[in-house]
This record gives sequence, structure tokens and C-alpha cells, in this order.
Amino acid sequence: MYFIVIFSVMVLALGLQGTSSAEMPKPSDKDKCPVCGMPVAKYTNWIAVIEFKDGSHLFFDGPKDMFKFYFNMKKYGSHKTQADVARIYVTEYYTTKMVDARDRDVYFVTGSSVKGPMGMELVPVKGRANAETFMKDHNGKKMLRFDEVTMKDIPMGMKGMKGMKGMKMKGM
Repeated sequence: MYFIVIFSVMVLALGLQGTSSAEMPKPSDKDKCPVCGMPVAKYTNWIAVIEFKDGSHLFFDGPKDMFKFYFNMKKYGSHKTQADVARIYVTEYYTTKMVDARDRDVYFVTGSSVKGPMGMELVPVKGRANAETFMKDHNGKKMLRFDEVTMKDIPMGMKGMKGMKGMKMKGM
């Protein structure tokens, strides 16, 4: 009986660890954001990933485009739905490590002065205290968990990007 309890605890602990960085898909130079068409590999501090239950995955040049896709996959030519999503990862602002976007300890800060590859961004910060500090330091407007983000919270266009005024990207 003791062996069964120890074995069960070990299996549970291994299952809670999630995907390690060794298993984390990495974009190649050929991977492009399905929302705007930009190559994603050079934006390592902003990459977001949606991994599907069938093992396929898509890379995004930031959480903003990942959310646009997540809320309207059909618009971007996908036959998949939210029910097909296994995991979603975003690059955490302070550590630049990939974190589970749906983790209750990950906050998306809106309206800050920090810009991503496509201008205004939903900046992922892990930990409430870190998110509050980020809000103060970078004039953030709201802190939202993944399941609190709506289309109204997603910055549209490329506001805040120098030299991009009037340009239109794929799917925008």
C-alpha cells in the first residue's frame, strides 16, 4: 500500500510540472504570425504559442495577435476551434521565459507604455505583485487574467509603432 501511495504522489507531481522548456516548441525563421504575417523568430521577448490537441502549434509575434486569433480562428483561415486548444504559452515580460497563459498567476496588462513588435500590447506578467509594479512603472490601465480578456481589451492596429502609420498588415 505504501508503494502505491508513493507512486501515485510521484505521478501526480510529474503531471503537474507541465511542459518543460526542452519540450517547448520554438519558431523557425519560416514561422509567421497567422494574424499579421510577420516572422516571429526574431521577437523572442514577445513570442506566444497556441498548441493544439493534435500536436500542431502556431506561433504569434505577441499576445495581442494570439488573442485575436484565439477569439476568431475562422477569420484567420483555421478550421480549429477553442475546444481544439491544448495549451497556450506567452513570454513573461520580466523573465522572458515561456509561461502558461492560462495560469491564474499570469496577468495581461493593458494600456501600458511598453510596446511589442506590433505596437500596443497585452503584456504578460507573472505574479500579482510583479503585475502591480509593472502597472505603476509603465502606466498600465488594467490587469487581466487570461479568462478575463475580451476583444474590447485587445489593442487594434499598430498604434505606437514609429514609421508604420497608414500601413495595413495581413488580417488586421
